[in-house]
Order: sequence, then structure tokens, then C-alpha cells
Amino acid sequence: MKKFILIATALISFTSIHAQDFKASLEKTFTAFDTSWDLQKKVDQSNKLALIAKKWDKEWSAHYYVAFSNAMLSFLEKDENKRDAYLDEADKEKDEAVHLLGKENDETYVLAAMIANGRLAVKPASRFQKYGKIFDDDLDKAKEMNPNNPRIYLLIGNSKFYKPKMFGGGKKPALPYYEKAAELYAKENVTDITIPHWGKNQNEFHLQECKKEDKE
Repeated sequence: MKKFILIATALISFTSIHAQDFKASLEKTFTAFDTSWDLQKKVDQSNKLALIAKKWDKEWSAHYYVAFSNAMLSFLEKDENKRDAYLDEADKEKDEAVHLLGKENDETYVLAAMIANGRLAVKPASRFQKYGKIFDDDLDKAKEMNPNNPRIYLLIGNSKFYKPKMFGGGKKPALPYYEKAAELYAKENVTDITIPHWGKNQNEFHLQECKKEDKE
């Protein structure tokens, strides 16, 4: 009996250390990716996230962040073929995250919407009808699951912000969504990297840009 208890205790300790090591590696790498303004450094950190997902291949959040990083890189890349290649990888890693979860959740739907918006951004004129609908549908599904997810309103705000004014876009229509997101970000738990909580700084930047517009 004592031997069994010792083995069980050792396994629990190993699992705890394993989890802490994973979370520390994931948080350090993602933070480096998220806070860098240099494209090459972002690429390097995205590659490190992929290595983390390979090492801890049963952790859904690891694949989620690889997908997120590739989606972000697609917005920063100028070459159309490379942009789509990043999004192909994002789709693959997002699907793996869903597979490991065993279901979709609000964060995977938000991520899917982000990827769809990336596809649209590569060729807006020819892709708007298809990917615009996917973007809206995925965010609607996310909102049904968790209407208090701030990333829903961040992405809607971004969509409005970067859409030409002649099509109903611009800073003024984007502002309410950034304000809504800011309220929800203020209430969000940010202590566990495996529970996605990205986007607060991005939202704050766009919120201030929109407020500048109001003063003019």
C-alpha cells in the first residue's frame, strides 16, 4: 500500500511539473511573439510555438497558439502565396486543437473567424462574398457560446476599422465594438496561458485611434 501511494504521489508530482514546464514555455514564447514589432522575430517565435506544439502534442492550447501566430503572420506578409500558406498552416493547427478538445468552443470559433478574415484580406474583391459570410457566421457561433468573449468584438471592430468608409467602415463605426471589448477585457482572467486571453493591447491601440477621430 505504501509503495502504491509513493508511486501515485510521484506521478502526480511529475504531471504537475510537466504542466508547469509546458505553461511556462508557452507563455514565454507567446509573449515574445505577441509583443514584438519585428516580422522576422515574430516568425522565429511562431516557429518556437510550433516546436512546443510538437513536444506537447496532446495540448490543444499549444496548437491553438500556433494557429493564431500563423494567422497573425498572414496579415503582416505582403506576398499573396505566402499569406495563404500561413493560413493553410493556421487552419491545420486550429483543426488539431478542435480535435484534441473534442468539440468547438468560443475561442476556436473566434480563431476560425480570424483565419477567414485573413483569407478575405489576401484578395478582398474576389473573396469577400465567401469569407465575409464565414467570418460573420463563426463570430455568431462564438457569441452564442460566450457573448462575453472580448475577442469577438475586437475582430468585428477590426473588420469595421479597416473597411473603406464608402462601404460602411472606418473609425466611427468601429468605436462601439472596441469600447465593448475594452469593458470585457477589464474583467478577463489572464493568469492561465492555456485559456486564451490575447488582444487587449491591440484593442487599446485601435480604441485610442478611434477616439482621436472623434476629436477631429
